[in-house]
Parts: sequence; C-alpha cells; structure tokens
Amino acid sequence: MADPEPAVVARAIRVKGPWGPVYGPVDLDVDAGGVTALIHPAGTGRTALLLTLAGRMRAQSGTITVFGHSDARKIFEVSALANIDALDKIAESVTVADLITEQLRWDAPWYRFIGKAGASDLSALCATTFGDVPLPDMGAYFDQVGELNQVLLRIALANTGTPPLLVVGDLDGITDDNNRAVVLDRLIALGENQTVITASANPVPGAKAELKVSE
Repeated sequence: MADPEPAVVARAIRVKGPWGPVYGPVDLDVDAGGVTALIHPAGTGRTALLLTLAGRMRAQSGTITVFGHSDARKIFEVSALANIDALDKIAESVTVADLITEQLRWDAPWYRFIGKAGASDLSALCATTFGDVPLPDMGAYFDQVGELNQVLLRIALANTGTPPLLVVGDLDGITDDNNRAVVLDRLIALGENQTVITASANPVPGAKAELKVSE
C-alpha cells in the first residue's frame, strides 16, 4: 500500500517577534485527509503557527509545503482558516441573514448582483458543516444563536470554497464539553473530503493524529 499523500511538510519553521521567539523551530508532517490535532497550550505562538499553515503568515526561516505549494500566496489559495478571533471574529449585533448575504457577495464575481440571502442560501452554505445540527434562524443575531452555532457558522463561512486544507483554531475556547464534542464530530465529517488541522491544549478524541508541538 502506498504511503498517504503529505498535506503539510514543515521543517524548522520559525517566527520571531520584537521581544523574542513567537514559535519554533517546528517540524510537522501531516498526511492528507482526516483531522490532525496540534497539541500545544493556547497563545500567540499556536495562533501564529496556524496562520502559517494556512498561508496567512510567512515563516521567517525553515521550509513549508502545503499540497506541494511553498509560496504563502499559493498556500493561501488551497486553505481555509476559521475560528481565529484575530481574523474572523463576528460582531454580536450582526444577524445570520446578514452574515450569509455578505459571504455570498464576497464569493460572487464583482459584476453579479446578490440580493438578501434566504433560507435556501443558508442551507447551501452551512448544511455540510452543520450536518444534523439544526441551522440557526435567519433573523437571529449572532449573539443569540448559542456557542455551538457560532463556531459552526464561522467554520461554514470560512469554508465555502471547500479547499483541500481547512485549519480550525481555538477548540479550547469552546466552553461546553458537549458543544466541543459536536464540533469535533463535524470536523471529522469534513475530514472525509478535506484535510483538517485543529489545535488544542488537550488530547482531541477522534483525531487521526495528534502532534505535540514544542517551542
């Protein structure tokens, strides 16, 4: 049997800030498909590593390839990044309908008019991510839909293009154990068609691999 295709290969990647190391050097090998969990305490180092894996930040040294791409711009194109407050935090006063409408307009060609989203648009964008979890009401404000729906919405909106790599951060920020378990189940489902990388300070049940990241 052939070895699994590598999704991510990183060697001695490192980022430094004005006051010293942010992370690294880090070596990673992530096979394609399924869910891989990076085990490391929450903080700027872990966030910066996730940003690097998704092509939103460049490593200052070392090498990284994601599905054969080594340029950060190309890595950006084959990845989605969700649940990172610095990038996709949503205002509490925004409605679900507004979120879906904005995403449809963002994804559409510039010349195409996109009207206000309806229930069918919500289903089209979110059903794969939500699975059996009921979709939120279109008229609800983001702060009214509950923690589980908030996390799943952020993942669904980031993942509309279904790129090969989906990076999901801040599992530790999900305060309810049941909600965390449901999110993990949904990531495992998405991992049937994508490579999913997430991060946690603790073991992640259901992950195909857990890689301890040391600084």
